Amino acid sequence: MAPLARRLVDSVVSGVDDWMTEKLGEEFNERLARVPLNLTTTGVDPFGLDPQWTKYALASVAFLHRHYFRTEVFGAENLPKDRVLLVANHSGQLPIDGALIGASLFMDVEPPRFMRAMVEKWTQTLPFVSLLFSRVGQVVGVPENAKRLLESEEALLVFPEGSRGISKTFDKRYQLVDFGLGFMRLALETNTPIVPVAVIGGEEQYVSVGNFGALAKLLRMPSFPVLPQLLLPFGALPLPTRYRIYLGEPMRFTGDPDDDDAIIEEKVFAVKGTVQSMVNRGLKARKSVFF
Repeated sequence: MAPLARRLVDSVVSGVDDWMTEKLGEEFNERLARVPLNLTTTGVDPFGLDPQWTKYALASVAFLHRHYFRTEVFGAENLPKDRVLLVANHSGQLPIDGALIGASLFMDVEPPRFMRAMVEKWTQTLPFVSLLFSRVGQVVGVPENAKRLLESEEALLVFPEGSRGISKTFDKRYQLVDFGLGFMRLALETNTPIVPVAVIGGEEQYVSVGNFGALAKLLRMPSFPVLPQLLLPFGALPLPTRYRIYLGEPMRFTGDPDDDDAIIEEKVFAVKGTVQSMVNRGLKARKSVFF
């Protein structure tokens, strides 16, 4: 790199680092230093995570977590220090809820954890997005990847509602749709505890009143929501709802991961019922969407 270009890059990096320290304090850097990363000789981990990309992605999300959505975290003491499967309700049209759960594990749990998440396969078709997800440690949601992460004692987030959950319309807010069974088979196979997670605040950040199904199909997207707020100035920004994230007590299950669906479904219903109950209690305790 030419000297002028190098000085410019160094200046930008220095400015970003100063901004991080100003907005997040030295706590952020101290926590970052305590999170172990399994890097290969190429400077990334086996799934493509790059420490520099991850640092700045974490800083951006932590800023939103602390200052924009002003997230409150409950039950941080419930998170195991080794492998764990986080199972959460999904909402909000964009996966901001997943990012804020990750920020909660990094900023509010002791010791700080770096969370992995399973991303939809269709995201790999999006220019730049697939590379970004890889560089910040998120992996394509296939069983082989999930098993490898848990066997490495990682914290792994799954949304069993999938795209049906994130694309709910406002009249269906906080009503969980059916959970897939894969996460339970994974937990049984790897002997991993499940921590149920309830997220309050995501349903109101983008108010969807419908879905352009034909357009979504044409664009090969799971949904194309109708968002009236996009007609307002700065409407593309999510509303600054106050997020509340509840981490429940670990749930442990035993059995054969290859059992019939009917047997697995009983265990899945127990997790779904727990998450829905936590969501209901969180909604009842909430006094305001924004405060």
